[in-house]
Amino acid sequence: MTKIKKLTEEKINPDTLSGQTLAYLGDAVYELFIRRHLLKGGIVKPQVLQREATHYVSAKAQAALITKLQDEQLLTEDELATFRRGRNAKTHTKAKNTSLATYQLSTGFEAVWGYLDLLEKKDRVRELTAWCIQTVEEGGIDNYDFN
Repeated sequence: MTKIKKLTEEKINPDTLSGQTLAYLGDAVYELFIRRHLLKGGIVKPQVLQREATHYVSAKAQAALITKLQDEQLLTEDELATFRRGRNAKTHTKAKNTSLATYQLSTGFEAVWGYLDLLEKKDRVRELTAWCIQTVEEGGIDNYDFN
């Protein structure tokens, strides 16, 4: 068995991290909120949870949500800068079932959530996630077509 190095957590400045690194964290932060929302909404079967979650967490949904957040000017300047860093990050993985442009928008979306989480802006994460959930459930991204 491999020994795992013990880590000491420290406060970190998210401005020093790459967009990809922020997106790595942001993906988990956003998905946890969505999974909790679905479970609290009464969906408990794993296969149904997975299918329903894609309405919120797929690259296409995230690309549409971040585009709408920008269209409605709901992001701060720092959040927009973080989005652009995530979107413009060089990727070493291939976009799965989506275009590169959609994947890049999605990465930018996730970077914002990672950035806010590291800054411990929990209220802002909740506010933006609640907006995303409401927008998806009201059909607010249906007219955004991302392939």
